[in-house]
Amino acid sequence: MKVLIVGSGGREHAIAASVSKSPKVEMIYCAPGNAGIAGVAECVAIKAMEFEKLADFACENGIDLTIV
Repeated sequence: MKVLIVGSGGREHAIAASVSKSPKVEMIYCAPGNAGIAGVAECVAIKAMEFEKLADFACENGIDLTIV
């Protein structure tokens, strides 16, 4: 499963760390993410309010689950 997490704070870091423990998750992306999140997810240079870009990214990368 591919997961996209939207945000860049401590809450998103905690979510990414928890999601990374699931054996069902093959890839985690975080938009925009931060340096701490980069340890468990691939950060994507899309701001949280750029809805069209986020939707395009999700479609292009086969995202199965988005957490906002």
